[in-house]
Amino acid sequence: MDNCIFCKIINGEIPSNKVYEDEKVLAFYDIHPVTPIHVLVIPKKHIESIVKLESEEDYEYVKSIHKAINEIAKKLNIDEEGFRVVANCGENGGQEVKHLHYHILAGKKLGTKVAE
Repeated sequence: MDNCIFCKIINGEIPSNKVYEDEKVLAFYDIHPVTPIHVLVIPKKHIESIVKLESEEDYEYVKSIHKAINEIAKKLNIDEEGFRVVANCGENGGQEVKHLHYHILAGKKLGTKVAE
């Protein structure tokens, strides 16, 4: 997608502080972190959101994302202490970039209340 900021990051048009990369997944630090560790994990294929997963190939990307999250947690030494994984879907769900992405949030104890 021409206007997608995440597609531009994938294509190297916009720099990012990469944490992880393979053939299907890119992960980088969020430029506006809400926790001490805040990483975005995205598929290299443009998929708008979870509700836009349409093919077996799309689901393979999600599988690769979950594998990457596991590896990132170990790399950042947050696998034992814990972390949160969030995927916002649609406007009311707080999705600001229309490209499927997961937030890894860690580095402090997180509350149990849902954001208001």
